[in-house]
Amino acid sequence: MHDSRPIALITGATAGIGAAFGDLLASKQHDLVIVARDLPRLHQRAEQWREKFGVDVEVIQADLTRDEDIRRIELRLQNISRPVDVLINNAGFGLNKSFTSSDVAEEISLLDVLVTAPMRLMHAVLPAMKSRDRGTIINVSSVAGWITGGSYSAAKSYLTVLSESIHTELKSSKVNVHALCPGFTRTEFHQRGKMKMGGVPDFLWFSAERVVRESWEAAIAGKAISVPGLPYKVISFISRFAPRPLVRRAGMNVRARQRRK
Repeated sequence: MHDSRPIALITGATAGIGAAFGDLLASKQHDLVIVARDLPRLHQRAEQWREKFGVDVEVIQADLTRDEDIRRIELRLQNISRPVDVLINNAGFGLNKSFTSSDVAEEISLLDVLVTAPMRLMHAVLPAMKSRDRGTIINVSSVAGWITGGSYSAAKSYLTVLSESIHTELKSSKVNVHALCPGFTRTEFHQRGKMKMGGVPDFLWFSAERVVRESWEAAIAGKAISVPGLPYKVISFISRFAPRPLVRRAGMNVRARQRRK
C-alpha cells in the first residue's frame, strides 16, 4: 500500500454497488482492500483497478457468515500501521421466500451478512478513525428498510438506524457515518436471489454508478442518509410517514410480486 494514499476497504466488491465503489474510490486515488467470496473474481477486479488507476489492491477472500473470516477483516481494520480511511459495508443478498416458508439457516445467514458483519466491522474500525479524527463509513442499506419485506427489510432497518445513531454520536468529529438507501439498482442482486423483477418500470431502475456517486457526495458532505433518485425520495418519504397499516400492506404486496414465478 502506498503511504500517501488513503485506503478503502469494500465488502462485496466484485459486482454491482461494491464494484462501482471500487471504480469511484480507485479513480480518486484510494488504495483498496477488497473482500468477497469469489477469489478468481477478486483477482480479476484487483488487476483491473491496478492497471486502470495505478492503485494498490489487497485481496481478502471471506465469507461473512463465518466468524473466523470476519475476524480476519476485523484484524485488517485494526491495523493502525496501514489504517483504513474508508469502510464500505456493501455485501448482501436477499431471500425469495416468505418468512414462514423459508429455511431458518438462510435466515440466519442473511442476518450474519446484513446485520452482524457490518456492525462488527464498524466496531473494529471506529476506534482508529476516532483517534485520527477522520474517516468515512458507508453502509449500503435500502429503501426496503422502511417497508415490511421480511427479514431483509428488518435487517436494512437495523443498518439505517445504527448508521444514524453512530453518525449522531460522532457529529462533532470528522468521522462520517452514512447510510445509502437505494431503490432498484442494476446489479446481480435480484438474479442471485431468483426474484422476478419484470414488472418494475424502467424509470425506477438506477445505475450502480449513479447511486454510488450520489452516496459518496452526500457522505463527504456529512449527511446521515442518501436516497438516490427523485422517485425513491418520494417513496421513502411516504413509507416513513404514511400510516403503518398502509405501509405494511404495500410492503407485503411488493415482496409477493417478487416471489411469484
